Amino acid sequence: MTMRKLERNARGKRPQFYETPGMDEAMSMILVLANELSVVRDRLDTVEKVAAAKGIMLDAEIEAYEPDQATLEARELRRQDFLARLFYVARKEAAELATQDTAERYSKALDDIAVN
Repeated sequence: MTMRKLERNARGKRPQFYETPGMDEAMSMILVLANELSVVRDRLDTVEKVAAAKGIMLDAEIEAYEPDQATLEARELRRQDFLARLFYVARKEAAELATQDTAERYSKALDDIAVN
């Protein structure tokens, strides 16, 4: 049985830093990719150093490796988590549009709460 995480979205409108439509979303995606790449490079560097210290040449081993079903499933879960983080802002924007969750509506809700 696979457990699925509940999607959590911050409420309210995200601040915008760029005037060009879509640029904030693109920058968010680029930063997620940069973070992921940095982590992968650090882990790969660690694997290479540990293997080299033990005299293991990994190139041929990696080319010949065939993952089992459990490994393939774990990789797919990791991939889905990565894609969820990558497309978080785009998904949130789509959800806001679907519910008409605008900055004006958010401000009005805050005003209504403050009055009551």
